[in-house]
Amino acid sequence: MPAPLRLQVEAATVLADRGANESDAPDPLEPLASLMSERLSIVVVEKDRDRALLIVDGLRASGDHEIHVISEQAGLARRITEHAPDVVLIDVASPSRDMLEELTLASSPLDRPVAMFVDRSDDSLTRAAIEAGVSAYVVDGLGPGRIKPVLDAAITRFHMFQRMRAELAATKRALEERKIIDRAKGMLMKARGLDEDAAYALLRKTAMAQGKKLVDVAEALVTAAALLS
Repeated sequence: MPAPLRLQVEAATVLADRGANESDAPDPLEPLASLMSERLSIVVVEKDRDRALLIVDGLRASGDHEIHVISEQAGLARRITEHAPDVVLIDVASPSRDMLEELTLASSPLDRPVAMFVDRSDDSLTRAAIEAGVSAYVVDGLGPGRIKPVLDAAITRFHMFQRMRAELAATKRALEERKIIDRAKGMLMKARGLDEDAAYALLRKTAMAQGKKLVDVAEALVTAAALLS
């Protein structure tokens, strides 16, 4: 059986170091290969101690994670930052829009997976939570058997959107670099009477000779021309 749960109450924070689950039985609710098999730092935001223990019990089967339960919202952002968790799980009965905004800002959903369990909600709150970056928003769904698969899904969704954001940023950066290179080529074509291929070859040759990126040489040329104009 799992090692006993040890709780230390310090100010408004409960730190739980849990033993590993020794059961080898597969989890029928888990749709993915376990994403929580590695030791994770998890912050649980829950003011009710009994519900906090319920959540911790739901996490015990997933591995020997480091769990910090924060029971008060005062200074929440600072406390979450201090713990620097891999995942944040928030349980709140009936959030208002202001409370939802405060919780999402404090938990930094763009920096880490955030799963939020609520007892009651509406379409506008659900949409606001998702738009704020919350990875999983579950209404009337808190139960020990659901916590692990929901967190697995939240981690998967977070990494998927993180990858999409990185790819979008790379695409935008490549387009901006292409614009700079095209401007530099146009300037060389006009100043030296070169065709496009020759202008590009000159930029590339200069970049290789200086050990710089092509876009850096192009940007320096565009900047110098702007200063001289």
